[in-house]
Amino acid sequence: MLRTEGLGYWYQDKEQPLFQDINLEFEEGQSYAILGHSGTGKTTFLSLIAGLDKPREGDIFLNDRSLKQIGLTNYRRHDVAIVFQAYNLFNYMSPLNNLLTAMAITNARHAGDRGYAQRVLNDLGIGDELLTRNVQRLSGGQQQRVAIARTMCCDAKLVVADEPTGNLDEDNTKEVIDQFQRIAHDQQKCVIIVTHEPDVAARCDHQYRLENKQFVQLD
Repeated sequence: MLRTEGLGYWYQDKEQPLFQDINLEFEEGQSYAILGHSGTGKTTFLSLIAGLDKPREGDIFLNDRSLKQIGLTNYRRHDVAIVFQAYNLFNYMSPLNNLLTAMAITNARHAGDRGYAQRVLNDLGIGDELLTRNVQRLSGGQQQRVAIARTMCCDAKLVVADEPTGNLDEDNTKEVIDQFQRIAHDQQKCVIIVTHEPDVAARCDHQYRLENKQFVQLD
């Protein structure tokens, strides 16, 4: 589904890249974890495959089409869903309206379907009493569930998550990773998670560690 060819990135000096000549493949129906110490470039890599930044060298392909051909704006709108550690919800909206807005913006097939959005939120533990509450009045775990529900309601087949459990306790972390696994296996999406937690990575189908400017497969 998604692959990188000769991918490289550096800030100022090409002789000091974060990573270089990266050739990886990611498939639908599978979850992937990317581990690495702070500063190794794992979040930068995620920003590249999410279409938030451009590589310095190499290319990224979605179903054999270069992101350059697809266009980053079009790619971000239709092909990739991003879950941020800080949730990045519409803070002035309710969980239900967050989902409805995301579906409208991306022109998802369930756009406008309040019942569908409600069912997805209910399945993730956001009960009817929370559907219309301002998201800022929800707990961190609840807000992260809303962010995950948003990816489930949109049609993007690629889901990338940056430290999605970094602000959560152990119980919420387990539940969130369970949901990502359901997204991968039940919805046949490709899920790529950047994390510094080995226990989180171990729950994914495949694990990579970014070290010495290369990705080392661990599984």
